[in-house]
Amino acid sequence: MAEPHIVVVDDDHGVREILQELLTQEGYQVTVAADGPSAIQTVKDTVVHLVIADLRLPGMDGLHVLERVGQLDAKIVGIVMTGYGTIDSAVKAMKAGAFDFITKPFDADAVSIVVGKAVEFQRLRQENVLLRKTVRDQYRTEHLIGASDSMRELLEFVDKVADSDSTILILGESGTGKELIARTIHYNSDRRDQPLVPVNCGAIPENLLESELFGHEKGAFTGALNARMGRFELAHGGTIFLDEVGEMSLALQVKLLRVLQERCFERVGGTKTIGVDVRILAATNQDLEVAVQEKRFRKDLFYRLNVIPVTIPPLRERRSDIPLLIEHFIARFNALKNASVRGVHPDALEYVLHYHWPGNIRELENLIERLVVLKKSGTIVMGDLPEKVLRAIPQPIARLEEPLSLNGSEIDLVKELERHENRLIVDAMRRANGVTSKAAQLLHVNRTTLVEKLKRKGLDPKVQGELYSS
Repeated sequence: MAEPHIVVVDDDHGVREILQELLTQEGYQVTVAADGPSAIQTVKDTVVHLVIADLRLPGMDGLHVLERVGQLDAKIVGIVMTGYGTIDSAVKAMKAGAFDFITKPFDADAVSIVVGKAVEFQRLRQENVLLRKTVRDQYRTEHLIGASDSMRELLEFVDKVADSDSTILILGESGTGKELIARTIHYNSDRRDQPLVPVNCGAIPENLLESELFGHEKGAFTGALNARMGRFELAHGGTIFLDEVGEMSLALQVKLLRVLQERCFERVGGTKTIGVDVRILAATNQDLEVAVQEKRFRKDLFYRLNVIPVTIPPLRERRSDIPLLIEHFIARFNALKNASVRGVHPDALEYVLHYHWPGNIRELENLIERLVVLKKSGTIVMGDLPEKVLRAIPQPIARLEEPLSLNGSEIDLVKELERHENRLIVDAMRRANGVTSKAAQLLHVNRTTLVEKLKRKGLDPKVQGELYSS
């Protein structure tokens, strides 16, 4: 932040002069004003960070000055000055929004401390505003990666439901990005400036989850030495995200149902009913309809959560997004790991595209991180890929010199098949960088079978020139 600009408002010329000299020596830019209208005009004409106003001013008192300043720019911090006999008025001013007060006659060190705290508070508040804006920008739907039809449909749907304030159930396999979609919904809603509080219902032990959600009173159980707010209270005015809600016990499901219906609850060990204004987003990788049939999930809670269902497609159903995701992850991990990996070779990419990705985006992200760490630079090739990815294509990709055809003449079938088998083996060995176990996996044969064929055909893997220059 630039040199803080402070406006001092007091009808006493001596007070204005003393404060201007003191604060200027502290490194602040100071403007003085003898009355409220002059101070307000300064706020209109220039950037101001802090206003110090005497409580008793002619025409417009200090409280009204600070109120008007706040209307012009809510980021400006206000301090009131008052005599010892009017401290009650100063307290009222603080309740009305003033940051602090200074008593007259004032001590230079006390003024310095109060102003320093106010300026730091203003800086932190401004920083918080910028951070919130950065987060909101990060989770704008157009910044999410995906050009496939299924992702475009998903993001269009998210745009429609973000501002609805309705309960949303996010469905998808593990690793598809359910929390990312929840954050996108929150930061594109009217609650974007309020807290988003995530709770992983599957990661917190059952005996602690109720306390985490609803809080507890002092002495509610062994170890409850103090009263504690729960996640629902912390999310008041904002959004709570219940991840893996299908893991919640039936007993706790009843209490969650009440919050959904009545928007109130009691802390563990407490009797006072606490009301909350909170939007609920829930997510699960389970089929909750099956869980309802199996009596593992309450039907009434399911219908309360399933107001607006959002289904995230698995990565195998949006393969056209994989190159975009790879590019994004390589760029991110290059920056984090101080690497310079350029991309993925087309041959290797074809195997990546054919892999079924049971862990979805999370698995792809972990793979790219590992490859960037190990590769450091250059292009990711087939030899860098793990065996499970190389097994994605049943047969190696071989380009025949010409299609198999009689072409109007006879053909020696045995010799022709032998020739193409040799070329397939050579191609597999080249793609596996000479590792017979990997080549055998590409060909779907046992390693010993491949070794025997190499010997019988005279395709010795140790003879680099003969094998890899073909």
